[in-house]
Amino acid sequence: AEKREAQLKRSRAESIAHEAQLKMLRYQLNPHFLFNTLNAIASLVEGRHSANANTMIVQLSNFLRYSLENDPVQPVTLEEELDALRLYLNIEQTRFGERLKLQFDIDRAAEEVNVPSLLLQPLVENSIKYAIAPMEEGGEITILAKVKDENLVVEVCDSGPGVHMTKNDKSAGVGIGLKNTIDRLDTFYGDNYVFQLGNSDLGGLKIYIRLPLKRPLQEDRVSAD
Repeated sequence: AEKREAQLKRSRAESIAHEAQLKMLRYQLNPHFLFNTLNAIASLVEGRHSANANTMIVQLSNFLRYSLENDPVQPVTLEEELDALRLYLNIEQTRFGERLKLQFDIDRAAEEVNVPSLLLQPLVENSIKYAIAPMEEGGEITILAKVKDENLVVEVCDSGPGVHMTKNDKSAGVGIGLKNTIDRLDTFYGDNYVFQLGNSDLGGLKIYIRLPLKRPLQEDRVSAD
């Protein structure tokens, strides 16, 4: 009995540490995004574009409210995740206008799959940083999601310069958003996922993610409790 109790205590401690790690990684994303957005608002104010600045402040408030009200440990459906992404994209559309072209290709079955919350935002933010912001003519971002062979497949493609990195090559020159995404996927799924960077049909970066329909660590936590 004492051995069993010790095992339960150890399992609960590991679970608490696991959740703390997820929260830490999720909350690292927000200041990074917040810094960029506040800079954009400051630029609008300096340029006397007060209407756009006010709009962006409201949009930022809506996005941060969603971010803070959602537990980073608890998964959300992809449909909810896309709603959160659109809150973020509203901000960037105000910032870039017609320079930011977006295309969604989302299967209905994919919308019902659970994923880590705010999974997509740092991926799209990376594309905006490299494929939209530095380009005078702007660029295009496409987001695809489908269920294939008992997995959820998500692709984020852009028309920027591209970069190469896999989950086994974390030292490449990429932003904190992509690195944190890989760390979060490691924590959520262990080795049971795929994260790859390659070339997109748009000429830039393609982020390819394959996730199991059911998070494997959910079963571990149930048995541990």
